[in-house]
Amino acid sequence: MRDRYRRFLTIPTRWMDNDVYGHINNVVYYSYFDTVVNEYLVSSGSLDIERSRVIGLVVETRCRFFSPITFPDTVHAGLRVARLGNSSVRYEIGLFRNDEETAAAQGHFVHVYVDRETRKPAALPPEMRGALERVRANT
Repeated sequence: MRDRYRRFLTIPTRWMDNDVYGHINNVVYYSYFDTVVNEYLVSSGSLDIERSRVIGLVVETRCRFFSPITFPDTVHAGLRVARLGNSSVRYEIGLFRNDEETAAAQGHFVHVYVDRETRKPAALPPEMRGALERVRANT
């Protein structure tokens, strides 16, 4: 349900997102996941794509599909943080079709944050931790 997510990003579908079966292709859903997470990190000021000392590497991902989305629908991608560790984050995403209250798909992915140069796990910077706390799921 929409009310379980802390932040939303509106993403218009594109004609090219449809597949031969008449709905948005499954790989596009993962693109939506990546977009809502990284848009939040960039807009919150906690990630500079070119200069941040730490970067997130996706080490786990999953998507469950409940109902189709198709062009020209609008996707409302809901975001929340389910788990916040020292160097890892589990993001949960709900994809809502148009004004529907129930997710058409939901999933998660886990970022492990590493030093940009060494690629060794690195603690989340304080500004990033603060931004992630703001969208942390109520437990």
